[in-house]
Amino acid sequence: MKTVIFDLDGTLADTSGDLIAAANHCFREMGAGDLLDPVQDAGTALRGGRAMLSLGLTRLGRAEDRGAIDHYYPVLLEAYGAAIDVHTQMYPRAMEAVEDLKSAGYGVGICTNKPEGLAETLLQRLGVRDAFGALVGADTLPVRKPDPEPLFEAARRAGGDPARCVLIGDSDTDRNTARAASVPCVLVTFGPAGGDMAALEPDGLLDDYAALPALVDRLLA
Repeated sequence: MKTVIFDLDGTLADTSGDLIAAANHCFREMGAGDLLDPVQDAGTALRGGRAMLSLGLTRLGRAEDRGAIDHYYPVLLEAYGAAIDVHTQMYPRAMEAVEDLKSAGYGVGICTNKPEGLAETLLQRLGVRDAFGALVGADTLPVRKPDPEPLFEAARRAGGDPARCVLIGDSDTDRNTARAASVPCVLVTFGPAGGDMAALEPDGLLDDYAALPALVDRLLA
């Protein structure tokens, strides 16, 4: 079976608002107040918790304070898990595209660098977990993206051949993962960093999920 494997944050769902809120919780604990802006810093949010902590600490003049990042990272994860779906929304037509792909005979799964437990919780809260045949998170395997093995594992768990999959993502991490796996990569252009996606030279660019099934057919023909 051919499979379509999706990144989660910034690809299937805009999770940036809840991620920023969790990071700002940490900065308030430091006594610094809210250092990150939900709109301006959304791109950093989608790169993960450590990236957000690093940005905030840089604004405090503590760019080299790796100890603070290590200390507050679990605090951030706890805060995020407690309010994981306050602002998060699936991108328009994402789930319609997933169902169309399944109807066309593709397996579908998720490969994310979000911890698996948090990804599982979020997908359940959003009511979409059952639509995906596989979920591989940052801690499912000993390695994470851009290592290709999590992508291969997601394809296998979705019932497919790892060599016959396409990765849908929103970052250089996803592009590099697909290249390491020697499979096609599609990058979405509607996320916070959408304007930069063409420069990464993916195999396809996606402006609207309505166009995804036809694009996948072409790439996996």
